[in-house]
Amino acid sequence: MSQELDYLGRRFAAGRLSRREFLGRATALGVSATFANSLLAGAAKAQAPRKGGILKAGLNGGAGTDSLDPAAIGSGVPINFSKSWGEVLIATTPDGGLEYRIAEEIGASKDARTWTMKIRKGIQFHNGKEVTPQDVVASLERHSNEKSKSGALGIMRGIESLKADGGDVVITLKEPNADLPYLMTDYHLIIQPNGGKDDPASGISAGPYKVTVNEPGVRYGGEKFKDYWQGDKLGHADQIEIIVINDSSARLAALQGNQVHMINQIEPKIVDLLKRVPDVTIQAISGPSYCSFNMFCDTAPFDNNDLRMALKQAMDREEMVDKILRGYGTIGNDFPINDAYSLFSDDIEQRAFDPDKAKFHYKKSGHSGSILLRTSETSFPGAVDASQLYAQSCAKVGISIEVKREPDDGYMSEVWNKQPFSTVRWNGRATQDQAYSTVYLSTAPWNDTRFFNEKFDKLLIEARAEFDQDKRKNLYREMAIIVRDEGGAIVPMFNQWIDATGPGVKGFVKHPQLSMSNGYALAQCWLEA
Repeated sequence: MSQELDYLGRRFAAGRLSRREFLGRATALGVSATFANSLLAGAAKAQAPRKGGILKAGLNGGAGTDSLDPAAIGSGVPINFSKSWGEVLIATTPDGGLEYRIAEEIGASKDARTWTMKIRKGIQFHNGKEVTPQDVVASLERHSNEKSKSGALGIMRGIESLKADGGDVVITLKEPNADLPYLMTDYHLIIQPNGGKDDPASGISAGPYKVTVNEPGVRYGGEKFKDYWQGDKLGHADQIEIIVINDSSARLAALQGNQVHMINQIEPKIVDLLKRVPDVTIQAISGPSYCSFNMFCDTAPFDNNDLRMALKQAMDREEMVDKILRGYGTIGNDFPINDAYSLFSDDIEQRAFDPDKAKFHYKKSGHSGSILLRTSETSFPGAVDASQLYAQSCAKVGISIEVKREPDDGYMSEVWNKQPFSTVRWNGRATQDQAYSTVYLSTAPWNDTRFFNEKFDKLLIEARAEFDQDKRKNLYREMAIIVRDEGGAIVPMFNQWIDATGPGVKGFVKHPQLSMSNGYALAQCWLEA
């Protein structure tokens, strides 16, 4: 109960929970009104943000090819920086709820095909112009255009029409979708002046910081936006800075040397060691993020499902979680959904290391010779060791895996989604529909396993329109089994997010969806004197 009260206190101090909500939820936990009020006063005093200073982060996941264009955001550094300068319609809360941002409220027709969003008035862009419904429409249009290369196109293809109606934005869908508010939380859907159609990489939105430094693969910086609409809720530091440090040891050294105040993607194998460092706090939380070994289903030799099945059966998942994640994660089952999602089916048989089945399918595939697996530490912490460990388990069943370590810089632009067998880590999404639509739908722009399955596509569309939760759960279960048995993703494990903060960093709120507090750590944290 103390952890829940502490969490509620941080939410109240950050302005994300009203006094009435705090007292109501504290009372529900069995706390007396008197004690709840004392906790409230203490939380407010202890957690009151300190203003000023320069807050610095050393982050993995940056490359010289990165862009500020929200449509192109795909790796750790651009995501984190975008959460500081960009503003979205709706955001997710750590408990899986919705926080309205530019959209003040949202409502749907009875059939969930027509959605109306009331756009908040008085929000300023960094260029001094006010955010309008027309800007929102233009932003959503850019990401839903069939010619768009946006990472959000997979979830936006369901939109039939968009229009501004007074102070509202009306979205009409091709098919009903009860999850639309959650789809609007996608980090690509940053609202920009005229939708970013004039200059998508300008870095202009309505977030708490204005872009001052943009050196892809090296460094980013922002200064506090004095007209930020949420006032004191976010943007406590005068300036923020991100230093791209893709090397794990270098990130750790930068934190220990007080060169940065926070780092991401801590390797599980060094967590226990880092816990002994004075004034360093490990920020770890479970969520829907997963590590994957991706095969292109349309490219030889992986276009043979027997070979794909042999490679799946040759994965020792328990060993992978034990030796790579060191317990900071759970076993995967070759589809991208775990119990972090609602309507998860926990009765699907868990795939295990099975040498006999692996040998059977490998022989049946007719393949011979070595198979090249490309990897890099920037794909996920421990990816190189994980690939070598996988090669060892494959060798036990007569499958030869050649592991090639690629350079960290450029891996996400030159290897992932371009080479037929590689490692990657996928961030979680707000809903199962969003997770599948972004990566596994045949038309998804980030279909990184080249998985094209008409039955799966049909089930996904059907699930969107299904309001009966039991029926919807069954549809998702059927989809999971199709991906598991026919797809190109070997998903051995779901990882915890493991970040670390240094001396004096306050306000860090763990969020299961993404590391660094869903990317908002620089915007919501502050430095104590």
